[in-house]
Amino acid sequence: MEFIRRFLKKPRGSFFLFGPRGTGKSLWTQHCFKEAIRLDFLQPDVFRRYSGYPERLRELVEGNPQTKVFVLDEVQKVAEILSVVHSLIEKYKDKQFVLTGSSARKIKRKGVDLLAGRAVIYSLYPFMAQELGNLFSLEKALRYGLIPLVWMSQNPQDTLNAYCGLYLKEEVQMEALVRNIGNFSRFLEGISFSQASVLNISNVARECEVGRKTVGGYIDILEDLLLSFKVPVFKKRAKRALIEHPKFYFFDIGIFRALRPKGFLNGSGELDGLALEGLVAQHLRAWIGYRRKENFLYYWRTHSGVEVDFIVYGEDGLWAIEVKNTSKINAVDLRALKSFKEDYPEAKTIFLYRGKERLKKEGILCIPCEEFLLQLHPEKELVYSP
Repeated sequence: MEFIRRFLKKPRGSFFLFGPRGTGKSLWTQHCFKEAIRLDFLQPDVFRRYSGYPERLRELVEGNPQTKVFVLDEVQKVAEILSVVHSLIEKYKDKQFVLTGSSARKIKRKGVDLLAGRAVIYSLYPFMAQELGNLFSLEKALRYGLIPLVWMSQNPQDTLNAYCGLYLKEEVQMEALVRNIGNFSRFLEGISFSQASVLNISNVARECEVGRKTVGGYIDILEDLLLSFKVPVFKKRAKRALIEHPKFYFFDIGIFRALRPKGFLNGSGELDGLALEGLVAQHLRAWIGYRRKENFLYYWRTHSGVEVDFIVYGEDGLWAIEVKNTSKINAVDLRALKSFKEDYPEAKTIFLYRGKERLKKEGILCIPCEEFLLQLHPEKELVYSP
């Protein structure tokens, strides 16, 4: 795969690097740590050697005293090795251990507590528009998402379908995360209807004919596999009655597109709107993650149904962002932002749409969505002033 420079900065010291498969973790570590000794636990022979005898890592480190960096790819496959890593970090202060993972499930159970904060946690996300620069296409992104493995493929749709199958088979079935793979397959289709929506577990359970408790467990699996995330309700200094449930998003809109059933009853306009909102969500999440400041992503929704898609709040300020798949701005589209502004007059309000002009309407900055995504950079504020 051609290397495209990512916004993730090369950390000092040992660290975890989490990210779903295909986001470019191995390529990034190869580029940043060219002289490292690498262990890829997806390779069957490497997996066998170290799962049966994790202490072999100590022998490897001590047998290569001149090597300063050791990269352990997909470390969750051999989570038991983390106790060895812990002791090596304590003993060899001059060595760096880079631990990549596409699942937090086993590591959360056996690893992070074990390392006791000795390794900082970083994440690698799908491409951001500005990382791609001139290669970025909003239409392509809305159709296939921004997973590097898919984006760089000559046949992105086939690669995307295979990608979903890979996770279903290798991460879920082979790891025995669920007892009934058929139920889980129905759940994946059912949960696709929750994209960019308030999560109602009972409704999902009814749709896929699986118990509510089981669906809750399946959603936990998606989060542990880094395939989805939730956005909570913004309640700071709340002046109105707000709903309680979070919104649900797949980590990349390509996954949503691949799992969502196709048919003439599923209007393309609705899917495009959900995809656009999801695309903004994953960009905001990546901006927050790479910026590494105390910023958090929320949404705002009152009991009466007034909703603002995204609230970014934290060290850098307070922004309210509404996303609409429309080329024209109507007064009704701005009502939710104006309501939020009444409660939070210090907030900066932004309306993202599919038009071409950057405008200021009723005190709200209206920005073409593509322009907003292309200017988003973790070293800059959320919105620039031209």
